[in-house]
Amino acid sequence: MSPHKDTFQEKLLAHFDAFYKSLATDTGEWAVKGFIDVYRNIYTISIDTKVISKIVELILFPIIYRFAQENNYRVVLAEHQNYYPDISLISPDNTKIALDLKSTYRVSEQSVSGFTLGAFTGYFRKRNSTKNIVFPYSDYAAHFVLGVIYSRNENIGDEREVYTLDDLQDIISVIQDFTFLAQEKWKIANDHPGSGNTKNIGSIKNINKLVQGEGPFAALGEEIFNDYWTNYLTRDMAEAIDSDIPYRNLSEYWEWRERAPNR
Repeated sequence: MSPHKDTFQEKLLAHFDAFYKSLATDTGEWAVKGFIDVYRNIYTISIDTKVISKIVELILFPIIYRFAQENNYRVVLAEHQNYYPDISLISPDNTKIALDLKSTYRVSEQSVSGFTLGAFTGYFRKRNSTKNIVFPYSDYAAHFVLGVIYSRNENIGDEREVYTLDDLQDIISVIQDFTFLAQEKWKIANDHPGSGNTKNIGSIKNINKLVQGEGPFAALGEEIFNDYWTNYLTRDMAEAIDSDIPYRNLSEYWEWRERAPNR
């Protein structure tokens, strides 16, 4: 890891306590209980992952800004929802770090539903492109994921019920038990896309390996990660160019490398 990457990760890890305190109560429940209107009515939050993810991002933003100020980073946010990354952090010497905020829920004590880690088409392959990305991909010295793992509370009661501020302590939080991670995305990437026919890189799902950055590419290096995902084709992509799928996993990738010319 380069000095910039190493320093960035260490300093971000030092803020995990602040991240936790911003999201959780002393008992580990989510500090957010619902939405409040001008009439002081509280409406509980659904367990919808997109809603939860957005609220988590909004809560963490001020702490990330504080982290940036303390470490002399200039912050540039993505102006559009589908742009990568969520946050660009720029050091005084103009080194750029990409930081994506991701959240996912536990499906067991050891595993999660998983993250999507950005596209493997478009700007990922055309690394000087500015389409759907804040700065060209090649401008970034590193691409980090700040991940939030949580457990869903299945016993949240009737979402149609409206509460008042007097009921605040009685409202059950929809999520709880947070775990944080800060890793370069290539270290937690899997060798297959995210769910469905998406053209996004999928993450590994084992919690310990996510926290430690021990995905299948971690021991192989970032160059192999880049080569793998630059040449990866979904079925639709292969059919569009009248080609066979070159590989579907790392084992098949190594076989493809041996057969492919100029590899």
